[in-house]
Amino acid sequence: MTWFKGLETIEFIFIALIFLAYLGYFFRLKFISGFFKSTNAGFYKKLPLRVLYLTLIFISLLGPSFGSQTREIKVIGKDIYLAVDLSKSMDCQDVNPSRIRKVKNEIKRLLDEFNSDRMGLIIFSSEAFVQCPLTYDQSALSMFIETIHTGLVPNAGTELKEPLELAHDKMTSGDKASGKNQAQIIVLISDGEDFGKNAENIVRKIKKDGIKLFCLGVGTEKGGPIPSGSRNLIDDQGKEVITKLNREALKRLSIETGGKYFEISKGLNETGKLINAINGIEGELQDSRQVDASSNKYIFFLLPALFLVLLDVFFTSRTIKI
Repeated sequence: MTWFKGLETIEFIFIALIFLAYLGYFFRLKFISGFFKSTNAGFYKKLPLRVLYLTLIFISLLGPSFGSQTREIKVIGKDIYLAVDLSKSMDCQDVNPSRIRKVKNEIKRLLDEFNSDRMGLIIFSSEAFVQCPLTYDQSALSMFIETIHTGLVPNAGTELKEPLELAHDKMTSGDKASGKNQAQIIVLISDGEDFGKNAENIVRKIKKDGIKLFCLGVGTEKGGPIPSGSRNLIDDQGKEVITKLNREALKRLSIETGGKYFEISKGLNETGKLINAINGIEGELQDSRQVDASSNKYIFFLLPALFLVLLDVFFTSRTIKI
C-alpha cells in the first residue's frame, strides 16, 4: 500500500488537539459523574467506536492507494502564433488602462492556459516582425511580451495582411511542410483599423492550409484620441485624431477562414471565450505512453467512518444516572 501523503506537523498537531480535547471531556465527565455519584460507563462503551472512526478518517485523508491499473497518457499540442498590433492607435485609452496594456495582461492568460503548446509572437503595424518564434519556453515568451510597446515597429499605418502572411509562411515552412498534422492557429489581436492592401489572397491560403484564424478586437465603437507625448495626436488639419474599433474587418477575416471573432471593449472581455474556442481544436498527438498508476482508495475507509459516525450520533447512551 502506498500513500498520497504522509503525516506531517499539521497532522500531528491536529491529532494532539483531538486527544487533549477528548481527555478534557473525559475528566469533565468523570467530575460530573462523581459529583452526582453516578456511573460513566457509557463513555467507555463508545470510546472504541470513536477511536475507530477517527482512525479511519485519518487513513482516508492520507490517501491510501493499492492495486494498480494501466493508463494511457497522451500529450496533445498546438502551434499558436500571437500577432499583436503595435500601431500608435493601440495606445488609445478607450479600454482601461490602454489598449496595448490590456492586451499584454490578456496574453498572460493565454500563456498560462496553453503552457504545453508551442507559441510564438509576431508584432506588426505597417510591417510585421517575428519577435519570438514558436517555442515551448514560456518564460522567454513572457519576457518578450513584457517588452512590447507601440514604439517597437514603424508606425506608418496598420496592415493586417502583413502579420497574416508572415505567420502563414512560418507555419507552412516548418512542421506542416514536413508532413505533420498538428493544429495550427493564428490569433490576430488588433483594433481592426486596416490601411493596407486587401488581405483576400492570404486569407484563401490560410483557409486552404487548414490554419485557424481567431481575431481579438480591442477598443470601442466610440473610440478615443491617440496619446502622443504630452498631447493627443492631431491630423494635417489640426484636428484631434480619433481611433475606433473596426470590428467588421476583423469579423470578415475570421469568417472567411472558418475562425471566430472575439472582443475586448469597455465592460466586455471575451478572452475566456477565445481560450475555450482554442481548447476546442484537436491538437497533434505528440506523445503517448502507458503508465502503471495506483488508484487512491480513500473512499473504502471514509464510507465506513461516516457510517460509524452516524451510529455514534443516533445511538446514545446515558452517562449520568440521577
